[in-house]
Amino acid sequence: MSSLKDLLAQRAALDEQINQTKDRERNEAISKVKTLMSEYGLSVADLSVRTPKPVKVSKVAAKYRNQATGETWSGRGLQPKWLKAAIAGGAKLTDFSV
Repeated sequence: MSSLKDLLAQRAALDEQINQTKDRERNEAISKVKTLMSEYGLSVADLSVRTPKPVKVSKVAAKYRNQATGETWSGRGLQPKWLKAAIAGGAKLTDFSV
């Protein structure tokens, strides 16, 4: 069985190995990146993240209105619950036209 002193010495040796390996692999990665950048003529500015332009959302005028609550629907997408309930209750879609 190992003593605490032995285990701490082993851990210190492992920590040193880990740091050396990390530094070596990091330097290799940097070298690869520099080679690729040179090969393709890239600069640091080329590495910046390019975000797509936001999509403009245009509002559509309401085609249907619930006179009781003032809720509206443009006629696009799924019918809202209030309209589905009214139609299920016997109303016609044209009853809510704006």
